Amino acid sequence: MTDRATPNLPARDFVSTSAFYAQLGFIEDYRDDGWMILRRGGVYLEFFPFPDLDPSTSSFSCCLRLDDVDDFYAVCRAAGLPETTHGWPRIHPPRRESSGLRIGALVDPDGSLLRLVQNG
Repeated sequence: MTDRATPNLPARDFVSTSAFYAQLGFIEDYRDDGWMILRRGGVYLEFFPFPDLDPSTSSFSCCLRLDDVDDFYAVCRAAGLPETTHGWPRIHPPRRESSGLRIGALVDPDGSLLRLVQNG
């Protein structure tokens, strides 16, 4: 097994969070009252309950390093996520940054920012 890290993100409601991410191809690997793990291929997201979270003030974030950022962006758009600069959930298209990396963004219903980074 290789070393890895998984983001730990807040969820106001596990059922709603699971349903949102299911539209993007994630499946539940584990859930109890205090923890939930979702998986899409080799990408894992772990969630803890935070029922009082205000999405407008959330500062939670992580990076998803993807082999095909354009494909994941297309899945998000096909799920109906709006491409906008306000509100949540929303999606931002991948663009070449000054670093040379192509990076997009997904903001989930709880206000967590997931940077979508194209693998090298």
